[in-house]
Amino acid sequence: MNDLAPLLTPEGRALLDSVRGTAPADELAVATRLRREHPAELVSAALGQARLRQRAVAKFGAEDAGRMFFTPNGVEQSTRASVATYRAERFRAMGVTSVADLCCGIGGDAVALARAGIRVLAVDRDPLTAAAARANADALGLADLIEVREADVTEVDTAAYDAVFVDPARRSTKRGRIFDPEAYSPPLSWAVQTALGAPHAALKVAPGIPHEAVPEEAEAEWISDGGDVKEAVLWFGGTPGAVRATLLPGPRTLLGRGLPDPEVRSVGRYLYEPDGAVIRAHLVAEAAEELDGGLIDPTIAYVTADALRATPYATAYEITDRLPFNVKKLKALLREREVGILTVKKRGSAVEPEELRRKALPKPQGTNAVTVFLTRVAGAPTMLVGAPARAVTGAGPS
Repeated sequence: MNDLAPLLTPEGRALLDSVRGTAPADELAVATRLRREHPAELVSAALGQARLRQRAVAKFGAEDAGRMFFTPNGVEQSTRASVATYRAERFRAMGVTSVADLCCGIGGDAVALARAGIRVLAVDRDPLTAAAARANADALGLADLIEVREADVTEVDTAAYDAVFVDPARRSTKRGRIFDPEAYSPPLSWAVQTALGAPHAALKVAPGIPHEAVPEEAEAEWISDGGDVKEAVLWFGGTPGAVRATLLPGPRTLLGRGLPDPEVRSVGRYLYEPDGAVIRAHLVAEAAEELDGGLIDPTIAYVTADALRATPYATAYEITDRLPFNVKKLKALLREREVGILTVKKRGSAVEPEELRRKALPKPQGTNAVTVFLTRVAGAPTMLVGAPARAVTGAGPS
């Protein structure tokens, strides 16, 4: 598919409606039937778009995904709607009324900004991607707030806008995922200079960005959604040097306070697994202070405590057993406890969870469930056995 125009015609839209929800196993039969009345290329394009829409439901929800237009890269690289909505609300709270969305892709962020009442200039140099962004603005009734421009973002004048949002390409068709910020397209250094020239700005970067690569003028925010780390954002025009971890839905935000590393303690009754955004933001110390906890090892981001406390920033497990790494001992314990469901988590261990699960529980026979943590305690390979802790009565996340 290299042209959306045929799908935007009345015939194309009607064809899209007719193939909505087509199962992969039925595509050949559907295509054969439709090609009797429609051009083969148009039928192929419609079926391809239907597949992309089905994939996009996870990011955009069924209602929006069923109306929007996608490219394969657009589905893969676009911002999840919940994250884009959160970021748009942050812009709105800053008093921003207009944003230049550079490297806009298929328009996911532009849609969220427009729904927050913000006027958007959406720019992308790829003709098909820009066409998808324009079609999406129209399909969702936001064309009056979103102007889509096919252009090189480095040549766009953003002076008339309250804020700039840059989402550089972090994948290459030859090399796949790009880890060096200067290999982004455009490079992070260009995006930073553009941000510094605007009253407000946000730069979307990979969550694995080294902290030393964060400019001193920026606030760094790591965002997770449903426990999965999605991205990091560098904010300009706010509080330079600030660090935060934001968890969606919520949002719940943990602010950095420059705390020293927590002390190392012996394993207590409870083990807390910090959210990935908290770990990426280097805010385990802040989470541990909330829990009155310490680390099980100076190099491992697991927090231990004797009391169960409600927190949105970590998942609590009640630990029943602590064993040196030994598959035979674990296998015997699981048999004794009549375990049939085994969840394996690891941090600081080279053992693959699936490999341990296969060896320790080759023939699940019981009905009980346990979680095993493969980790290090005071430098020694250790297995901690437990289960998700029950919620604190009368308390909820703060």
